[in-house]
Amino acid sequence: MQEAEILLVEDNSNCEELALRALKKAGYDKVAVARDGAEALGMLLGEGNPEHQEPNFVLLDMKLPKIDGVGVLQRLRSDDRTKALKVFALSSSEDPKDLELCRSLGVLAVLPKPLNPELLKRWLH
Repeated sequence: MQEAEILLVEDNSNCEELALRALKKAGYDKVAVARDGAEALGMLLGEGNPEHQEPNFVLLDMKLPKIDGVGVLQRLRSDDRTKALKVFALSSSEDPKDLELCRSLGVLAVLPKPLNPELLKRWLH
């Protein structure tokens, strides 16, 4: 994940493509992509990687294979290296319980899918 400003964690290739397009429109070109929760944790918490760099923020889909978004957030918040990492949740759910759970785990915002470049710019700048 060398020199990535952003880590996008998204398992749906269509949503990934739309998110990358939105990020590019918002001025972000250095984006690393993880396609499941386990891969994201490996990139963020991986040991023995001397070139490891933490991204400025993470865009985290909440419904992921292997380890879901909640599991990823719990792991990030329990590790001293990543407990303050800026995370935005990506969700198509409008269930108040889901949104409250995300907030309780310290996400900066829950952004609706597909990602809107203008909304993204407002949150990131």
